[in-house]
Amino acid sequence: MKRDLPFPMPRAAQTTGGAMALRVPLVSLAIALAWIIGWYAPTAALMVHTWANSETFAHGFIVVPVVAWLIWRVRHQLAVVESRPDFRMLPLLGLAGCAWLAAKLGSVNVVSQAALVAMVVLAVPTVMGMAFTRRILFPLGFLFFCVPVGDFLLPMLMERTADFTVVAVRASGVPVYREGLHLVIPTGRWSIVEACSGVRYLIASLMVGTLFAYLNYRTMWRRWVFVGVSIVVPILANWLRAYMIVMLGHLTNNRLAVGVDHIVYGWVFFGIVMVLMFWIGSRWREASAVDDAHSPAVTTPVAAAQVAAGARSPRFFLAAAAIVAVTVPWPLVDSRAEANLPTAPVRLAIGPVPEWSAARASDGDFEPRFVSPSAVVHEQYDRGSGTVGLYVAYYRGQTFDRKVVSSENRLPIGIDDPWNLTGTPAIDISVGGQRYAMPLISLVSRDGRRLYALKWYWVDGVVTPSDARAKAQVSWSRITGRGDDAAAIVVYSRAATVQDAQTELQRFVDDAWPPVATALAQARELR
Repeated sequence: MKRDLPFPMPRAAQTTGGAMALRVPLVSLAIALAWIIGWYAPTAALMVHTWANSETFAHGFIVVPVVAWLIWRVRHQLAVVESRPDFRMLPLLGLAGCAWLAAKLGSVNVVSQAALVAMVVLAVPTVMGMAFTRRILFPLGFLFFCVPVGDFLLPMLMERTADFTVVAVRASGVPVYREGLHLVIPTGRWSIVEACSGVRYLIASLMVGTLFAYLNYRTMWRRWVFVGVSIVVPILANWLRAYMIVMLGHLTNNRLAVGVDHIVYGWVFFGIVMVLMFWIGSRWREASAVDDAHSPAVTTPVAAAQVAAGARSPRFFLAAAAIVAVTVPWPLVDSRAEANLPTAPVRLAIGPVPEWSAARASDGDFEPRFVSPSAVVHEQYDRGSGTVGLYVAYYRGQTFDRKVVSSENRLPIGIDDPWNLTGTPAIDISVGGQRYAMPLISLVSRDGRRLYALKWYWVDGVVTPSDARAKAQVSWSRITGRGDDAAAIVVYSRAATVQDAQTELQRFVDDAWPPVATALAQARELR
């Protein structure tokens, strides 16, 4: 007998048969994803809350619909891929869960949210296999744009924006006096605030630019080049925007670009720049990059039968069950750690500081801003040579809303605050016999008063000026059952120069730290 050669199946047959074959795998995947989102619902809800309350991260609402559309575009290819659970992903899922737990215990929102997205992404190859996952790697990676990250770039971006604006304004023949992020020109005073950092432009451009590169280019180097351009262009555009706003205000004697209109001008300018960037990028578009997504691989009746047979395997439900088993412990450990946290009120009292006498605070004095600490001590001391302030914010039972290390906890610096940042020179300070490199925060008030401040953390007896180290130490203390008691310590001086401030603050820390450390240890024990 003559054997008939396999023949390609019609596209409609491929799609219909593939959809039927994927029913069991997709149901298993849906169960796994629903479990992860439901079991980690507080983290997911916090992420959505950030989208809804921050203009910088409002783009998070469109990420999931975009991912769903990207996957829908390649549905014909997915329909003819043999799905096979890959249990090698389970250890990675466990690591993601462990990262979530560490971040949750340390109240590090970004890491816990990124870990949740990682678990969602890893569930796909666990249930569907790598052959299936490779065809949707980009959409899965694009999911990480859900994570509201980027605020850490604010100080650097603000500093660079101020640098460029000063150089450009001076190059235009206008004299500029700069003090930190505040610029004075003959027609007025300007401040580089968070809205001037350009972080919103950068995040929006990066997300849209990444999507554009994927949809319009096939070769990897073109995609990476365009992603790089989508990072550089908004930064440069924001610098030009800041310069143009200052010059527009100067040339019109502050009749234009001094109110909300300069925000409008900024977005209009950014929109024009982005349109030009995408228009230029489209000139090198590789047409087949989009067309290929709609061209399914040719399959045969024999291959289709194999796909269908494999898709009926009970291993898909076993994979979903394994995902549940691997991801279930971490919130339970977190709940147990939360239950063991002390709830007693904090009693914090700092004894006298040798050789220093209490000083009376005057109206309008410096006041650090920390969100809902469990206890606060704010005192000022004098030794004859000048006044030094001590501020201690003690935290117990930390949550995402109130914690010792937070972007909401800050010194009163900003356009709406009485103090302006003028610099952060690094100095060495000895605390309890151990030397630490700390930024000396240099401030000036609106009426010309100068102040220098230092900040560090105490976590279960460990001293560190590092935000990251403090968060890690809080996580470790909670994991080991020692609670989450921690404190932020700020000392400040009204010395005339950096050198005088360093000398005076070091002398005060040498005398004040023993009673402060004793008070912190006693507060921790009395719970």
